[in-house]
Amino acid sequence: MRSYDDDTLPLQPPIRLPEEATLAAAVRAAPLAAELKPEGSDAEVLAFWAGHVRERLAADERLLLELIRMFLSREPHPGRAPEELTGLGLVRQAEPYTLSWLGLWAARLVISETTGQEVPVIGSLADADAATLLHGLRSYPETERGEELAGWLKGRDPDAAAAEIASALATVSPLSRAVGVELLSSDLGEEGRRALAGLLEEPGLGAVIATRTEREDRPAAPDEIAWVFVDMAAALLEFGGEAGEVIESISIGMDAEEQAGTIAILAFGDHPWTGRVLRVLIDHHPDERVAAAARKALRRLHGLADLRG
Repeated sequence: MRSYDDDTLPLQPPIRLPEEATLAAAVRAAPLAAELKPEGSDAEVLAFWAGHVRERLAADERLLLELIRMFLSREPHPGRAPEELTGLGLVRQAEPYTLSWLGLWAARLVISETTGQEVPVIGSLADADAATLLHGLRSYPETERGEELAGWLKGRDPDAAAAEIASALATVSPLSRAVGVELLSSDLGEEGRRALAGLLEEPGLGAVIATRTEREDRPAAPDEIAWVFVDMAAALLEFGGEAGEVIESISIGMDAEEQAGTIAILAFGDHPWTGRVLRVLIDHHPDERVAAAARKALRRLHGLADLRG
């Protein structure tokens, strides 16, 4: 099956799916040939059917691309659906045609297997730990995020929930961290704000929190500036933002000479996304002085990494 680079596929918003029994019933009702009629439990039926779909899509890239195109657009399509997709139960046959529940389920599976990106299913994070919750919420629109968060909070003590999210902020990805900071500052009430305030003195992390919540009473120390710059840019990069957006997030308020000076210090931070951010600047920054500073910083970063072992 064709491979897709997750770095070039923006994070996909969540989907709604029915329960496993409903999906399995749809497989049993699909117009398959007799030898392909699956038997067994709901899980066995879905596993068998998923294997058959993989085989069909691997043999016909046109169908694979059509399925992914429909999933990414999330819009009805005019005209008649490809008969092969109809035969697999992946589309609803009315015109305009749309993906069926099985189509959404199968496309999500394909996206995961070809890019490594797990498209979230609404309601699936209720029993997750805080790090998994924040990772899953990265692509949620505001309304759906509130719905998913409410499900996660149900039955949890507010203080304990806020503390769990706060404790995850140091180890999650930049975009997950940005989501967590927003939840604690805006969605979890006083408990969230208290938990966030307790992290302000943490090196690096505290400076990012202060920057995102616009707390002027907690400026970044000189040795934290690189961490903050990278974390903010990396969150955009993780979301699938254009290179221009990432560059703009670093360059606001600075001319090219000032940007080059700032970028030079990025190599001295220990942020795990530093290399990826520098590569964006090297490949896409329109000013050669800045790109050159990024190349030098990347060489220095690699040299420091070798020294640290």
